[in-house]
Amino acid sequence: MQLDESIYTVIKRHCAEGDRFADERQYRSAVGAYNKAWELIPAPKNDWEASTWILAAIGDACFLGGHPASSKEAFTYALTCPGGLGNPFIHLRLGQLSHDAGNLDAAADELMRAYMGAGEDIFAKEDVKYLLFLRTRAVL
Repeated sequence: MQLDESIYTVIKRHCAEGDRFADERQYRSAVGAYNKAWELIPAPKNDWEASTWILAAIGDACFLGGHPASSKEAFTYALTCPGGLGNPFIHLRLGQLSHDAGNLDAAADELMRAYMGAGEDIFAKEDVKYLLFLRTRAVL
């Protein structure tokens, strides 16, 4: 399904604003802009591809901004959207969140999904502790 072009244009505008805030490390403002885009998605929200990347953006801004519960909520919901399950970035962040919360079995599962989907490159800009942890659970 495709969104109406006029709605999609406004969604992209809000997301671009969120991206600018995120690039400036203004994560609270980024989440606000992404939430404006999210509000424009028609119900049921998890039927739309746009929901996947909006929720990933919200989850990422929350992760980087130090709000793990909100980040986990966004990424978990993103798994129910088109292309969410199997998306290496979503699994990476869920793995990092699980690791940081001490849920090491869940962390290993999610980080391995990220690794299997995108290889070691997905860890390149991340704290090395996540890849080192994964290496304790699997032969890479």
